[in-house]
Amino acid sequence: MEKVYTKNAPDAIGPYSQAVKVGGLVFTSGQIAINPATGNVEAEGIEAQTKQVCENLKAVLAEAGTSIEKAVKTVCFLDDMNDFAAFNQVYGEYFTNKPARSCVEVSKLPKGVKVEVEVIAEL
Repeated sequence: MEKVYTKNAPDAIGPYSQAVKVGGLVFTSGQIAINPATGNVEAEGIEAQTKQVCENLKAVLAEAGTSIEKAVKTVCFLDDMNDFAAFNQVYGEYFTNKPARSCVEVSKLPKGVKVEVEVIAEL
């Protein structure tokens, strides 16, 4: 197992890695809408937060030697399922290959964000 780290995505806020590579796959940790340049949640609204999350995922996947286009599975967490359509609009602009996906509503996410996404991608 090889750990992945990039300064172009937020640092882990706990005892975990941004991603790990194993067996021809990369598994990202969930990314939230933290701007890696400031370390803060700056994006407001589901669309802006989803865009920041996807940009963070792109950076982690690039550091791992792959891309968002090679995603095979995503797991998405929303703090309000009423945001599903708006989330889907932005998500669909990034995940054009339409990987398998789960999307669930949760009661609370770290730092009070509205969305968190994790990815499994081919290397």
